Amino acid sequence: MADVTVRREAFLDQVKERGEYDTRWEAERAARVVLALLGAHLVGEVRAQLAARLPEDFALILLNPLQSAEPLPPERFVRAAAAWIEGATEQTAAWDVGAVLSAAADAVGDELLKEILFQLPAGYDLLFGRPQPA
Repeated sequence: MADVTVRREAFLDQVKERGEYDTRWEAERAARVVLALLGAHLVGEVRAQLAARLPEDFALILLNPLQSAEPLPPERFVRAAAAWIEGATEQTAAWDVGAVLSAAADAVGDELLKEILFQLPAGYDLLFGRPQPA
């Protein structure tokens, strides 16, 4: 049986490389916050399919998200990430978000990414590192 779930180490190594973190722990901290925020923005089958492609502990974070009263536009999403990541600024949080979401985009593939972006406010394609044609 083919395993479509990304291995934890591979996922964290990808985040670590893209975020240029010194340690895997820093990559994991960013991944936990960003996926908890993202989980509040996705619903139903799309969230479940994304979770199914992530390592188990990150899938659980996505499925038990931080609460959000409304879908945040991309700039507020980054600001929220900065508030949750100790010592982060909006600039470093933008870097964190991009590192995690681009690794998640690689894990899900183009079709599911389209469904994910359909549920999110405009501009998230850039956070995932996959600019969409206008």
